[in-house]
Amino acid sequence: MRKIYHLKTCDTCKRILKSLPNLDTFELQDIKEAPMTVKQLEEIHTITGNYEVLFSKRAKLYKEMGLKDEVLTEADYKRYILEHYTFLSRPVILIDGKAFVGNSPKVVAAAIAFLG
Repeated sequence: MRKIYHLKTCDTCKRILKSLPNLDTFELQDIKEAPMTVKQLEEIHTITGNYEVLFSKRAKLYKEMGLKDEVLTEADYKRYILEHYTFLSRPVILIDGKAFVGNSPKVVAAAIAFLG
């Protein structure tokens, strides 16, 4: 499966999508227009092994809600990601059973290299 969870209004996501070869072979899901389902999130969790890696601690809501001062559990991360799209570290690029999460240059380079 080749799928990318992204935010179409995010300039960083746009830049990353443009840099990916064979983008036409991916299913794209704008997480604001089509929120991630429990099943989708659980499928990604199966690949990554935890929800924290999928959680964006850079989101404004993270600080506004005082979450940075709390000790969050895996269940908390899952719940917050499902409650509001901003908590998903994006983009999430799924390529044939492997997940590349976030927008760091290292992660993007690894996804591009994997596409080979």
